[in-house]
Amino acid sequence: MTIMQMRELPAGEMPRERLIEKGAQELTDAELLAILFRTGRRGENVLDMARRIISELPEQRISALLYMPAQELARIDGLGLAKAATVLAALELGSRAQRRAGARIRVDEAQVVADLLLPRYRTEIHEHFLVLPLTSKNDIIMEAEVSRGTLTRTLVHPREVFVPAIRCAAARVILVHNHPSGDPMPSAEDHRITRILVEAGRLLSIPVVDHIVLGSEGYYSFAEHGLI
Repeated sequence: MTIMQMRELPAGEMPRERLIEKGAQELTDAELLAILFRTGRRGENVLDMARRIISELPEQRISALLYMPAQELARIDGLGLAKAATVLAALELGSRAQRRAGARIRVDEAQVVADLLLPRYRTEIHEHFLVLPLTSKNDIIMEAEVSRGTLTRTLVHPREVFVPAIRCAAARVILVHNHPSGDPMPSAEDHRITRILVEAGRLLSIPVVDHIVLGSEGYYSFAEHGLI
C-alpha cells in the first residue's frame, strides 16, 4: 500500500516548511494537524486527510478533539492509535502551557464573567452556549463552547454541557450563553433548560452555580435573581 508522505505535497503547501518560515500562528488548523499526522494514506495526502477529519468533527470545530478519548479519535478513518495519541499529547501540552502561563480567573460574582466574555459576544449574530468548569475555589479551569445556534436558537444537551466538566474534574460549573438580539433577559426556553441542567448537575454532583445571559445591553444572572 502506498502512503502519501508530507514531502509529496507541492513545495508551497508543505505545512512544516510554512511553519518554519512564517510561524505556527499563520497555519490553518488543517496544516497544524498535518504536521502532527506526518503521513496520509493511500490516495489521500496528509493535508487533505487533515481537512477531511476537521470537516467530520461536530460543527467542524477543532475544539471537539479536546473531549475525544484516544480510542474514539483512533476510529476516525485514516488515523489509528499512534496518530490519535500524538494529537492528544499535543493538545494536552498546549492546555498545560496555557494553564501555567498565568493565574486563573476567580469568579466571586457574575460581573467577573460578564467582564471576561461580553467583549467577545456582545455583537455576535449567532447564539453560543458555553460552560465554565470551576475549581473548588471558583477559579475558571477552561471555557468550553458546547453549542452554537442559529440567529434565534441554540440546542443544548446535558451530555455536552457536563462532559468538559467531568473531563477536567470540575467542582461546579457556570453556564453562559448570549442573546444576539442584545436583550439579556432570559426567555421561557432559557428558564426551562436551566432547570434541566441544574437537575442534571445535582445528579452528577457537579452543581450549576449560575447561568449568565449576555447581551449588548449587559447581562442577566440567574443566581443574582435568586433562581439558582
